[in-house]
Amino acid sequence: MMTELVSVDPHAPESARIARCAAVLLRGGLVAFPTETVYGLGALADDEAAAMKIYAAKGRPSHNPLISHVASARAARELAPVWSELADELAEQFWPGPLTLVVPRSQKIPRSVCGGLDAMAIRVPAHPVALALLRAVGRPVAAPSANRSNELSPTTAAHVLRGLDGRIDMVLDGGACRVGLESTVVDLCGDVPVILRPGTITIDQVRAIVPTVRMRAESVAHGQLRASPGMDAKHYAPRARLVLSPRDGLRAQITESSGLIGVLTVGPVDIPSRDGVIVSALSDEASAYSAALYERLHWLDEQGCTLIVCERVPESSEWDAARDRLRRAAS
Repeated sequence: MMTELVSVDPHAPESARIARCAAVLLRGGLVAFPTETVYGLGALADDEAAAMKIYAAKGRPSHNPLISHVASARAARELAPVWSELADELAEQFWPGPLTLVVPRSQKIPRSVCGGLDAMAIRVPAHPVALALLRAVGRPVAAPSANRSNELSPTTAAHVLRGLDGRIDMVLDGGACRVGLESTVVDLCGDVPVILRPGTITIDQVRAIVPTVRMRAESVAHGQLRASPGMDAKHYAPRARLVLSPRDGLRAQITESSGLIGVLTVGPVDIPSRDGVIVSALSDEASAYSAALYERLHWLDEQGCTLIVCERVPESSEWDAARDRLRRAAS
């Protein structure tokens, strides 16, 4: 299979090109497309045979559920058999945007798409290209990150092709993703709402609407059912080995290691790049750091780094998403 690349204006995507991509999805194919978080690998969520192609292309375990994407909160309400007041309040505040809600499963969405559970994950993305594609398809589109399973999520079309070229039908190139980390996932199926995966919508922001929400801290054992993607102990990993270090331990990690070493820091640090060491200072502001993190990890992989030493990020809630991804990448 040859993967076709289709480029569109990220702000005003050309309707004819969107229609070509929608036609691929409607005939059961796989199309990677940009969202504000990361690129997703799309297939019809209500077509089991189509959705199962996602698992095959990614090498994704069947117990790991897929997030269904729709074009509006109204479409989500119409799909879900139960839609609570909390779901309405969260959708009104954060959709379109990087929030995924876990609600009771629609009979239209196969259980296999939901990791074997009677709960489904759903969101409305905040990207003009994604929304145009979803409107053109007119059906829910399952779209996990468009990468091989457990590897770094892609934030550009080039990242998608690096992992999936020849394994999927089409990549819809709408430029770089703005947010850069996967969505916050809130499970509304239990008595107490739970954040299953932190994202750039923080627990404090969710608590402003749902004061009882809590954070699920533990990972899920291999093979165990889970209501959200991103709950494996190891996930979001670059090809290079990644280790976490406090700022005062960075020099020791470099000294004790061999090969080409990448170093990621939170803000400037007095460690110059030299032969065998590439130092990248990311922002000390959480959202800017998160937006750049995957791109920089991809770039260090492309340089041939065998080790990436990453400074630990702060412990405050706005850093929860970045801290979660780095902890899993280093597992």
